[in-house]
Amino acid sequence: MQFYADNAGLFWDAFLTTLGMSVLAGLLAVVLGTLLAAFRVSPILPLRGLATFYVETFRNTPLTVVFFFIIFGLPQIDFVIGFFPGSVLAVGLYTAAFVCEAVRSGINSVSPGQAEAARALGLTFGQSLRQVVLPQAFRTVVPPLGNVLIAMVKNTSIAAGFSVSELSSLLPRLVNANAGELVLVLVGVVACYMVITLPAALALNRIERRVAILR
Repeated sequence: MQFYADNAGLFWDAFLTTLGMSVLAGLLAVVLGTLLAAFRVSPILPLRGLATFYVETFRNTPLTVVFFFIIFGLPQIDFVIGFFPGSVLAVGLYTAAFVCEAVRSGINSVSPGQAEAARALGLTFGQSLRQVVLPQAFRTVVPPLGNVLIAMVKNTSIAAGFSVSELSSLLPRLVNANAGELVLVLVGVVACYMVITLPAALALNRIERRVAILR
């Protein structure tokens, strides 16, 4: 326990960095992913093409490459971004592609009759999507969407390689400074990740049961 007491400040700062990155990237991913899903089912061909290009590009590109492009590539065109906001942007943009596909699967699971009924009432495509289709779609995609967001929390570990002092960056620092304490370092880092992911998983399970009752 003395090891954790001596390094509590480092663990706490790294934990807050990972938590902040996860929350911000998650918000970006959900908002952008939902917008992309709407584009992918849009009757407007250019919007469908743009969303498809985005999703296929990011889903087939390693996250590390996305990090390199945003943090080191963008400054080449005079768009300089800090390591932390760059990491949030990289994780958020990457995860948005997977959120998009999860939400799109939910949209496709909604009966076509629902959208037809909305159009018969005079609603536009956007109105029927917002007021009729998406509320039902989100109820069906809670489990896959939750899996995507939990995986996103773990993906933030890549930021350690780009000068962001998050949880994974503690591993080499603490091991080098505390020879022979590898197990304690690993347990501490894993415990911090679980403090983020386990409550999120429990909350998602509760939401899933609740929306199942509503359906």
